[in-house]
Amino acid sequence: MGYPSGMATTSSTKQRRGPAGGRRPPEKQALLRRLARIEGQVRGLGRMIEEDRYCVDVLTQLAAAHEALRHVARELLRDHMDHCVREAFTRGDAAAGERVSAELAGLMFKYSR
Repeated sequence: MGYPSGMATTSSTKQRRGPAGGRRPPEKQALLRRLARIEGQVRGLGRMIEEDRYCVDVLTQLAAAHEALRHVARELLRDHMDHCVREAFTRGDAAAGERVSAELAGLMFKYSR
């Protein structure tokens, strides 16, 4: 699986859905629609800069795009907790529980900045 240049990758970047399975189609489609809207917002930001639009207008749109991405991150984190974390702990596998706990702690620190 390739990642766009500049995208941060870690050992947890690898696709790892485990026994909990993938996202349900409606959830997946909602995330993809939201990301497509964000992609449009970012393209619009580029046009605004090309057109030398007023800085405050660009910054306002940038804040909106940033918040939209944060919403996607919250949804993915919720999904991770509801499925992957719960599955690791209910399986009774101590190593998996420790791994998922460490991942979750890292995510919490990363997204609380």
